[in-house]
Amino acid sequence: MTPLRTQRLILRNWLESDRDLFHRINSDDRVMEFFPFRRDRAASDAMMDRMHAGIEADGYGWTAAERIDTGECIGFIGLHKAEIPGIAKPGAHEIGWRLAPEFWGKGFVTEGAAALLDFAFEELGLDEVISFAVWNNDRSTAVMKRLGMRRDGDFDHPLVPDTHPQLKRHELYRLAAEDWRQRRR
Repeated sequence: MTPLRTQRLILRNWLESDRDLFHRINSDDRVMEFFPFRRDRAASDAMMDRMHAGIEADGYGWTAAERIDTGECIGFIGLHKAEIPGIAKPGAHEIGWRLAPEFWGKGFVTEGAAALLDFAFEELGLDEVISFAVWNNDRSTAVMKRLGMRRDGDFDHPLVPDTHPQLKRHELYRLAAEDWRQRRR
């Protein structure tokens, strides 16, 4: 993968040195508030390995976000082929993120996601990008709105177990390539 560079970030593939941070964000109760489970170190390492392999295969995916000024990995901001039966049409792509709490509220997600949307529409030629979050995840839906995404209804996420009914309801957001181009002008 050719890393994407923004004013403050490099979006790149995962490095061995990112494993501690990746485990920390996937086991942190604040970060994972809207997810039904926390990952132990083995599960976190396996997930990072899958993400790394996906980026190697596709040239993009759930990319590590590294601060240019410090060189530290702060989490991930990525573009991924969406696979949600009945929600995402074939070929759909999802944009998403997960950062360590000390990096919240600093505009990193919006900055990185905007660069990925440029990549999605200009380099990959996608027609649309989707994103979704648990209905009351105001931090994530605020980013979606800042990016110009429009809400397109709600759905019960089929991959969220019934043991966590409070996490099933999600808001779906979409951004069409033409709408992105209009905003860029």
